[in-house]
Amino acid sequence: MSKTVLLLLLGLTCVLAAAPRRLFGEEHYQAHFSAFVAKYSKQYATSDLLYRYNIFKTNVDKIEHHNRAGKSYTMGMNKFGDMPFEEFHAKYTGYTPVKRDYIRSKNTVSVVHDHKVTNPKSVDWRDQGAVTPVKDQGQCGSCWAFSATGSLEGAYFIAFNTSVSLSEQQLVDCSGAQGNQGCNGGLMDQAFEYVMSNGGLTSEDKYPYTAMDGDCMNPLPDPVASVSKYVDVATNKDSALENAVVIGPVSVAIEADQESFQFYKSGVFDDPTCGDMLDHGVLAVGYGVDNNKKYWIVKNSWGSDWGDNGYIRMVRSTADEGECGINMDPSYPIAAKPGQ
Repeated sequence: MSKTVLLLLLGLTCVLAAAPRRLFGEEHYQAHFSAFVAKYSKQYATSDLLYRYNIFKTNVDKIEHHNRAGKSYTMGMNKFGDMPFEEFHAKYTGYTPVKRDYIRSKNTVSVVHDHKVTNPKSVDWRDQGAVTPVKDQGQCGSCWAFSATGSLEGAYFIAFNTSVSLSEQQLVDCSGAQGNQGCNGGLMDQAFEYVMSNGGLTSEDKYPYTAMDGDCMNPLPDPVASVSKYVDVATNKDSALENAVVIGPVSVAIEADQESFQFYKSGVFDDPTCGDMLDHGVLAVGYGVDNNKKYWIVKNSWGSDWGDNGYIRMVRSTADEGECGINMDPSYPIAAKPGQ
């Protein structure tokens, strides 16, 4: 018996049992689940199939309920459609909050531009070539590494007009001495500290990503970009983050512990329930305005098939911490060439 036929039989059995109220008929869910399985090449053990199918139906309803509410952003089905939120969150975040107030106080800069011209109304570093294509951290809590490489890639391009795609795997495998824990989490600042102590970071091609912890490559390939120092942007200040983003892409941390993050698709994300328990490292690459709603342009590391081609626009909140805590822990590196 094929899995598809088995699914249909199990689905009908589930309908006849005490199933929750659904928005659609069973044929709708079965057709969409079959398309989902084919699109994302999903494979399930027979014992897991019904469980994943029922999770999928719950997520379809959740997305539909949200979109019918007419909010400022839409949700859409993606590769995470067979995961309950708790499983998704455990596998796809990885920022490890650490109290570093004293260290930050010695390294914090209130970014003030030398010129007297006001900041532009919008900035998008993708248009300038300073942002590499969206990457995918997979089921590894290495978001911190992708945020760190993203800000260094941007800083290096702006400083030297050279685009490089840097190795997250080197940070995962090699920066334990700075306090990072590979797929179990880390901090962007600690990644910058590793790059400084190591004399640079190599390219993605020379040290490819595996989405799992590994031994640090020995000998390490030659570095292609380095860091002379890094800047901790003044915390809880929207204007300070804006000033930093005018200079280049900025590593930021957010609370992604929201079910709406799992299926964000488009629009300006504005969720009053989003708090400031930081758990996910991402990259602020610009800002703009949409229908009088100011927003940050944020690059994620869940692949280009998540969100708006891998990005999310997050509202610029009036709260000091910002939407989902985005103003709380921003930083960026000063790029250098290896050996300089």
